[in-house]
Order: sequence, then C-alpha cells, then structure tokens
Amino acid sequence: MELRHLRYFLAVAAERNFTRAAERLHIAQPPLSRQIQQLEEELGVQLIERDSRPLRLTEAGRLIQEQAVQVLERVEEIKAMARRLRQTGHGRLGIGFVSSTLYGWLPEVLRRFRTARPGLDVSLIELTTLEQMEALKDGRIDIGFGRIPLEDLAVTRRLMRYEAIIVALPLGHRLLDQDRPLHLEELTSDTLIVFPKMPRPSFADQALGLYRNRGLRPQAVLEVRDVQTALGLVAADAGISLVTASVRQLRRDNVEYRPLDDEQAVSPLFISHRARDTSDDIRLMLEVIREVYRVNNVPNTLGD
Repeated sequence: MELRHLRYFLAVAAERNFTRAAERLHIAQPPLSRQIQQLEEELGVQLIERDSRPLRLTEAGRLIQEQAVQVLERVEEIKAMARRLRQTGHGRLGIGFVSSTLYGWLPEVLRRFRTARPGLDVSLIELTTLEQMEALKDGRIDIGFGRIPLEDLAVTRRLMRYEAIIVALPLGHRLLDQDRPLHLEELTSDTLIVFPKMPRPSFADQALGLYRNRGLRPQAVLEVRDVQTALGLVAADAGISLVTASVRQLRRDNVEYRPLDDEQAVSPLFISHRARDTSDDIRLMLEVIREVYRVNNVPNTLGD
C-alpha cells in the first residue's frame, strides 16, 4: 500500500464520483479506478458500492476513511517536523500573528524572547487565525498568536488570556457624554464596522456574535480589511467599531473609546504550535509570556 492509494480513496470518498475525483486529482478515470481496486484487493474488503448513485462507502469503507485521514494527517505532521528540524539547524523560528496582538503585550514578549535567543533568526508573518493553523501544519511557521477558537488535532492551542472588547466612537457621537459603560442596545442605530473582511471566521464574527447573542442587529454592517481601516472610517464618522482594549494605544484623531457593559464582551488570545512539538523554543516562549504577564500584573490563564 502506498500513500497515493489513500489519497485517491479519500478523493473518491469526498466526491462520491470517480469522474469528479479524477478531475480533482488531475489524473484519468481508468487509472484512478485501478488504484482503488488495488487498494481493495490488498485490504481484502470492498470499500465502495459502485452500483449506487452517487457512490456510497461500505461500512468497511467508512472505517478505512477515518483511518486514512489520520494517517495522512500524521504524515503531514512528520513533514512539518522535518522542516522544523531543518530550520532549527539554521537557527530560524517563524511566528504568525493577528494584527490586533501588536497593540497588546506581544511586542514586549518578542523583545524579551529575542534577548534570550540572540542568535535565532525570528521571522514575523501577519496571518489570520485560520491561516496560522494551516501554516503551522505545513511548517511555514512554528508559533501562532490568534483570537478565534479553532480545533485541529495537529495543532496544540493554549488560551493565554481574555481581553476586553470596547467600542470606538467618532468625535461628536451622541453617547460620548455618558460617563459609564455603554450597552449594545444603545448602539444598534449605528453602522457597525467589522474587520477583517476575509477570511472567516475572524474577529468580525466575534463582534457580530455579541449583537446576535443579545438578539440585536446593527442598523448596517460595513466589512473592511483591518483595524486601521476600521478606525479611519470611525474617525470619518462612517460608523462605530468594536475593538480589543489594547487598540486604545493606536490613537486616531477624532476617535474615542468606551467600555461595554457586557460580560461576554471579551476576546480570547491563544498561542498555538504543532502538536507534539516540545522544542526549547516553544518552552522558552511560554516562559517569557508568563514572565511578561507576571511583571505587568496581567490576568492570564497560563499558570505558573
């Protein structure tokens, strides 16, 4: 049995059609059919009910499908680890981050980490949380900092802390004279500017979820690329935007910030790395994060 047999079988299982699977794999249909037949002969079981339309997997086929997915995922982990070992030999570490983390404690963490590892070539890549998951698995990065709760057996994710979500308002907004946390109900008549526009899920979905969880809808929703664009539009009085509290440091003319009176108005911050990666770099990064949080009295969930 070769890995291509498993890849071909999974393609047929996903498409439920030999022709579409062959197109997806960029091969002709007859060789694909022969490969699946060879796999069935080697395993000694029928995997596909060929008389059904669309094709259906047999009970054995469904069980083999689950195992094949795990085998190929493990192979990708091994490839990523090999790339990681090659990079380690050359003193490199790739770190992915979402843009909003740059306004919190991440810069200090990275400065301390670089000081502790002066000979290490640290490359920083702005990636959404979803993009980080794929980049970790294919070895393009080694550590990721993101906000969206996602699960993948190939990636270990640790919740670092929760950060408050606040509202950015344009100067002259009717609620700026309120010296108190604002309620979402008071903001439904405003256009809500969310970011990033793509890919999803993203922080935009967290902002929209706060409204949805309270049975509310903003008057209109404007999707933009990033937090800088969102704040620029707020300054232009095009609407309001929900942002993480650390974005206060990104001061913009004609923008004011107010807290929200909502216990759910928090955004999680995760650190991610490949499952089974117990390298010294991962260990050191976690130690540095804990130290930065301890020195600055930042509530967190990483423990000692």
